[in-house]
Amino acid sequence: MAIVEVKVPQLSESVSEGTLISWKKKPGEAVAVDEILIEIETDKVVLEVPAPSAGVMAQIIKNDGESVASEEVIARIDTDGKAQASPLQVQPVVAAAPAAAPAAAATASKGDVAMPAAAKILAEKGLQATDVAGSGKDGRVTKGDALAAGAKPAAVAGPVAAPVAAAKPLPAVAAPVAQSLGDRPEQRVPMSRLRARVAERLIQSQSTNAILTTFNEVNMAPLMEMRKKFQEKFEKEHGVKLGFMSFFVKAAVAALKKFPVLNASVDGNDIVYHGYFDIGIAVGSPRGLVVPIIRNADQLSFADIEKKIAEFGQKAKEGKISIDDLTGGTFSISNGGTFGSMLSTPIINPPQSAILGVHATKDRAVVENGQVVVRPINYLAMSYDHRIIDGREAVLGLVTMKEALEDPARLLFDI
Repeated sequence: MAIVEVKVPQLSESVSEGTLISWKKKPGEAVAVDEILIEIETDKVVLEVPAPSAGVMAQIIKNDGESVASEEVIARIDTDGKAQASPLQVQPVVAAAPAAAPAAAATASKGDVAMPAAAKILAEKGLQATDVAGSGKDGRVTKGDALAAGAKPAAVAGPVAAPVAAAKPLPAVAAPVAQSLGDRPEQRVPMSRLRARVAERLIQSQSTNAILTTFNEVNMAPLMEMRKKFQEKFEKEHGVKLGFMSFFVKAAVAALKKFPVLNASVDGNDIVYHGYFDIGIAVGSPRGLVVPIIRNADQLSFADIEKKIAEFGQKAKEGKISIDDLTGGTFSISNGGTFGSMLSTPIINPPQSAILGVHATKDRAVVENGQVVVRPINYLAMSYDHRIIDGREAVLGLVTMKEALEDPARLLFDI
């Protein structure tokens, strides 16, 4: 027998551990080389763990929901083995034994089948995993099962006639919970590692930065006209649509060049001025907010930026954004306008010192040369760390962005 160990991939220095999401193979099942065995959720990304070699899954050491560290062994593969029926497939045959045998077998097999979150809820209710019928994978007790289970009746604590007699009332235990909830149900779901990390960083930003926000409005008509004029040719030439975000990135870079403190960060009592422009683009994903980085944005063309944004959007949708994609960044842009936001005050992404909030472009009444006219207006909001950025630099930086967007030819000539 040749055994190959399945290990957790090497995590980055900033990621100490991850959580196993769901095994795709059971012991005894055939495994192909590079076949994805399980996903590991960290506080930044979700990593896929491929099979290091072909064979048969011999042993699963760490179960779904457990925490694991870098390079930890989580399973073993027998490269010489042949696929066979798993123990779980044989259990229905054993169940044909006398009544006392299945009760004992159930107790033995259910000793540790509650998911971590479910185990905590069961403990609070005074229940064991064996008291609840699991609806999860391989009969595991899920959070939903634990929440649906009622508190252990007082009568159960005393002597009972026999295990079989005690087991009969169990299906009815959840009834009081359903009645007491009525039409006001609740569901308790633990945060994912990504969501918990986002929450931690936002609190850190609020507590360590002196956040102030400045606003301005942009007449998007010139930009919209230019985009409409070149959209078809641009897409035909570069294979990607010309969006507004590339203009916002270029406008931001223009402002950061003019006011370098907007591109700086705080390190203790020092101000670190970055000589490069790595722009983070906030992207929503099924697992939460992520901010992948467009590196050296000042050296990229409009087409290059649009391609990177499209790539990040697809990766986020598929849950394949890597840790490298999220590392670094000197300034961020959050586009709430995608979801229809009119105005917001974005929170700085540490250790950066400023962030631009972009919103929905709407026709609004504005005054030009003493006349009320209708123009497509976008409200911009820039939050900044007032510890190192004064109001002058922040306001003028946002004005620089406004002027570049209202006269996009400036971006082509770097003026």
